[in-house]
Amino acid sequence: MKMTVNGREVDVPENVRTVRDLLDHFGLNKDLAIVELNQSILDKTTRDDQKLANGDRVEIVQFVGGG
Repeated sequence: MKMTVNGREVDVPENVRTVRDLLDHFGLNKDLAIVELNQSILDKTTRDDQKLANGDRVEIVQFVGGG
């Protein structure tokens, strides 16, 4: 499936069907990530089950700590 993630067109495997799958695919911590799907920010309580489709536009922002 082809989609745009953070401004880059990517081809993700067929087993990536949900936002949770996408975060896992990229090795991102779901608890520290904010996800926007097709210009709508997803609520953390429902995004894990949010289905993805060919052509979706996803923006992922992950918070990191520092000192």
